[in-house]
Amino acid sequence: MSANDVVRFKTNPKASNAKPGKVWLVGAGPGDPDLLTVKALRVIQQADLILFDNLVSQAIRDLFPSSTPAFYVGKIKDAHSIPQEQLNELLVEKALQGLNVCRIKGGDAFVFGRGGEEMLRAKQEGVEVELIPGITAAAGCTSYAGIPLTHRGVSQGCTFVTGHAERELGVNWNSLAHLDHTLVFYMGLSKAEMISSNLITEGLAADTPAALIENGCCPEQRVIRGQLHELASMVERESVKSPALIVVGDVVKLADSLDWFKPLMDQTNSQKQIQKLSA
Repeated sequence: MSANDVVRFKTNPKASNAKPGKVWLVGAGPGDPDLLTVKALRVIQQADLILFDNLVSQAIRDLFPSSTPAFYVGKIKDAHSIPQEQLNELLVEKALQGLNVCRIKGGDAFVFGRGGEEMLRAKQEGVEVELIPGITAAAGCTSYAGIPLTHRGVSQGCTFVTGHAERELGVNWNSLAHLDHTLVFYMGLSKAEMISSNLITEGLAADTPAALIENGCCPEQRVIRGQLHELASMVERESVKSPALIVVGDVVKLADSLDWFKPLMDQTNSQKQIQKLSA
């Protein structure tokens, strides 16, 4: 169902307008349904209305109860199904109608998820709001790629940066280049050239290991590795598509030794092929 449908949706057979409902801001994690928290799954199962984003994987959407109305209100680059301000008002409106609303997002609602904006608007209108954290993409996808965010003797910290902004990307590139942290860029594919050139200009070595993680934590995950100066060419050569993360730092070199997910998927796919041939 579309964003226009949810605007018209008002019926709540449970509430009869006796009292306001509640809004849950739920982090769905990076895609693997097994990474949902127990609390997140419980809220999904008991909500009157579910509003979900593009980054909520199909495997997680399949867990939505068939009897619960679920509406796509997602955002893809340059193609928002509903403006954020209208969505904020929609959460308030539906809760005041007596609906218990599950607003579910990929990753974590408070990490580049605009959950803070939605919570502030609901609280301004006296609507009860509860946040359920999710595994953010930087933690989940790097783990599934065998790339630790920190590692003794290699990286003592990590920094998350968004590659998307309302107007201008206000990043202190000099600080990032000298942090000696693992750098993880969300929503940065279209700015790969700018990211690499700015970091190199500000002093980060051009041969710093870098990785692109596409569809992290999902069976179709791809990890493309190279060096910082190659970022843009890696995106183009491998036809990398969103959702994808950019990871920059020496920890990327550990992937060969720590990769556990790809061998697991290869084994699973081999077993499926054997079963198919035997059928």
